[in-house]
Amino acid sequence: MMIPEIFRYAFMQRAFTAGIIIAVVSSIIGIFVILKGLSFAGVGIGHAAFGGVAIGYFLGINTTFSAIVFCLLVAIIIVYIQHNDKLKGDVPIGILFAFSMGLGAVLISLMRGYNVDLFGYLFGNILSVTYPDIINISILSFIVIVALFVIFKQLYYTTFDRQMAKVAGINIMIIDIIFMMLIALTIVISIKVVGIILVSALLVTPAATIMPWAKNFKQLVIMTITVSLISIIAGLFLSYYLNIPSGGAIVLLTTLLFFVSFGFSYKRK
Repeated sequence: MMIPEIFRYAFMQRAFTAGIIIAVVSSIIGIFVILKGLSFAGVGIGHAAFGGVAIGYFLGINTTFSAIVFCLLVAIIIVYIQHNDKLKGDVPIGILFAFSMGLGAVLISLMRGYNVDLFGYLFGNILSVTYPDIINISILSFIVIVALFVIFKQLYYTTFDRQMAKVAGINIMIIDIIFMMLIALTIVISIKVVGIILVSALLVTPAATIMPWAKNFKQLVIMTITVSLISIIAGLFLSYYLNIPSGGAIVLLTTLLFFVSFGFSYKRK
């Protein structure tokens, strides 16, 4: 059996492996992001990762570790402010979004003579994924899925009826913090694929594409994962054969599928 040329290269094999793992975990988290109206949170935490990466470079430590710690901290602060202040939910996200980008810009400007691959972090480069990266992505994805499974009932309850969840004795703030931290982890592991700037698209767009068509939650999960897989796999093929950035190709395909879905659903109405 003839193996397609694209699969003969180790870097493409690693790219497909990482892409498939991230497609699954980002799709599941993305569904709750849409249902809870947290799309801007994905953007905010995604850009917070820039500050985390800059801290890693500045201190000379692993940038993935620094990005995880910083994004988790930002996630906790966002939920804490939302629950303890009269500000609207997206205000602390906007404040920390700007702070993180400013912090990153300042720290990188202080590292004179040090070459930082900003393009790779901002727009992703899944073709540069290494075997250690795949191990890290797999471990973090496993943590996200297990944590989501543990809090699923409470998360489901707080998503659709927060008032009744409070009456039932569920600590909404704790569930919100845990979920926001899971968003942060998902964003950090997705940066290699589409980058900091485009990561929110991978988190939000596949679920938004399927939302008008799914008849139940199970169907929503399966169809969202399918759309995400199609976008990543087809995007990698386009990236390879057309010699274009992989992150951009993936996001453009995901967005195209969304508009196709929107067009047909609008026509159906």
